[in-house]
Amino acid sequence: MKQTQTTVLQATNLTFHYPGQELFNNWSAAIPAGVTLVRGGDGRGKSSLLRLLAGDMAAQGGRLEIGGVRLDEQPDAYRRQVFWMDPRSEAFDQMTAREYFASLHAAYPGFDDALLPALTEGLSLTPHLDKKLYMLSTGSKRKVWLAAAFAAGATVNLLDDAFAGLDKASINFVVKMLNQVAGDPARAWVIALYEAPEGVELAATVDLED
Repeated sequence: MKQTQTTVLQATNLTFHYPGQELFNNWSAAIPAGVTLVRGGDGRGKSSLLRLLAGDMAAQGGRLEIGGVRLDEQPDAYRRQVFWMDPRSEAFDQMTAREYFASLHAAYPGFDDALLPALTEGLSLTPHLDKKLYMLSTGSKRKVWLAAAFAAGATVNLLDDAFAGLDKASINFVVKMLNQVAGDPARAWVIALYEAPEGVELAATVDLED
């Protein structure tokens, strides 16, 4: 992995395995500001790595740190700096998109409502804001998570297969937004995909191989 900017998230000697499947053994990486691609084939641990970095799943060993805050020492303070949503989650299905956005203020004090009109318009979400999330297509639910990520103001933002289920116009919009936020020297965006996204300027790549 190449490092081109200031480290935002430091992973040190991260170890994680499922029964009968070892994914990471003393794995270390310095995630810089900008957009980092986590690429790899099916079953190589892309989604698992994002969940580990989010503190959504516990590693068997190692340390994760953001701005001097360690996950093992200050778990709540660490997680407040991270935006993560499992794209398959049904946890908010009984909320409307509008209610979901409103619920995020408690977790993300920097959540910027002023960004939402442009984000929902750019993702063609505006007609769906008052529908409950279970009523939305898979692609539209993913758009809700993406809009939330861009508005949350989190230090580390983790996006799993960000372009899955999106129409071409929305893909182009997400590419534009990623290139826009990549210029922030204090924030990191980690996207997990099988291959590098076209048109996105990458600060670093984590290659989990095929």
